[in-house]
Amino acid sequence: MADGFGGNGTGAGRNTVAKEDRGFASMDRGKQREIASKGGKAAHQKGTAHEWTSEEARNAGRKGGIASHRRRREQSGAAGAGEQSSDMPSMTSDGQPNRPVE
Repeated sequence: MADGFGGNGTGAGRNTVAKEDRGFASMDRGKQREIASKGGKAAHQKGTAHEWTSEEARNAGRKGGIASHRRRREQSGAAGAGEQSSDMPSMTSDGQPNRPVE
């Protein structure tokens, strides 16, 4: 095709660029932070920025901790018999981890 899009995907005769070498992802981290900061400031000025409640922040931190520890366990090979097969522990209706009854 003349516009360089579509076709059979072989890339023959076209100047192809890998996805990681274009756009936001190709910029250095400092430039990314600068642009993201401007976007965040603009959203706050406009009044459309997300404001975390303490409950949202607590749940996000809990989920991040669970995911981080699960990855660490999987990388170390410590995930063995007797552990929960689910990715996430079961939760009570208020979002707290279920605890066994003693």
